[in-house]
Amino acid sequence: MEANRSPRYIPLLPALISYKCPKCRVGKVYEHGPYRFFDNKIRKQCAHCGLVYEKEPGYFYAAMYVGYAFVVAELITSAVAIAVLTGSNNPWLYLVIMLSFVTILSPFNYRYSRMLLLYFLTPGLRYHPELS
Repeated sequence: MEANRSPRYIPLLPALISYKCPKCRVGKVYEHGPYRFFDNKIRKQCAHCGLVYEKEPGYFYAAMYVGYAFVVAELITSAVAIAVLTGSNNPWLYLVIMLSFVTILSPFNYRYSRMLLLYFLTPGLRYHPELS
């Protein structure tokens, strides 16, 4: 009876947000949570489908460009929010709040830049619902 069962479809957004494998959307990409210092490692391969995440040495260097775009967007958003909420022209206020904002979000920038690289910028990698 199991052979006649249709594959379970896992939506893209929940899989991306929860750091799941882009091929099967079941296996975890990261070993631990985002705020575990000095242990923010990506797994070598998916425990469920066996997909090797790092295709070649230095594969995730391209994720730096995605992370850079995240930081620029966060800085612009925080600068506009500070200007609207406080109306202040104090450069130290901007500097402290913006750098704090970027520092707090840096683990998410690191992880999601790699996830976006895996999900959308890796040629030939697509979702296989039969592996779910």
